Amino acid sequence: MSSIPKNTRATITPCLRYRDAPAAIEWLCRTLGFERALVVPNEDGTIAHAQLSYGNGMVMLSSIFNTEFGELMAQPADTGMKVTQCCYLVVNDADLVHQRAVDAGAPIIMPLKDEAYGGRGFTCRDPEGQLWSVGTYDPWASA
Repeated sequence: MSSIPKNTRATITPCLRYRDAPAAIEWLCRTLGFERALVVPNEDGTIAHAQLSYGNGMVMLSSIFNTEFGELMAQPADTGMKVTQCCYLVVNDADLVHQRAVDAGAPIIMPLKDEAYGGRGFTCRDPEGQLWSVGTYDPWASA
């Protein structure tokens, strides 16, 4: 094993930007099951920084700001709803999370199905168009 990664709970943390970060935080928690670990709001209601935990993983997110880093990122609405990456959530019950996504009005991009490589899952979009793949396949189980 490489000595470069720090020995911590999770060594890869996706970072996302949202036009309406407070609404995104609410949707991710209510629909996909994230939990607020840290939310730092600005005085104007935007989000300076947020950490949402998910089991032993986490995503960090903020509102969109015109900063040097922010200029490097595009939102799905700016790219014809194409993204260059998405997050995969390992869940116990893909059918349950799928129903929550449907109930929340999430567009289901890839239907709920059993995968040939194992597991059951689906892919949906959040309210700002980010892709979320959700499934029972655990890549660590075969590692």
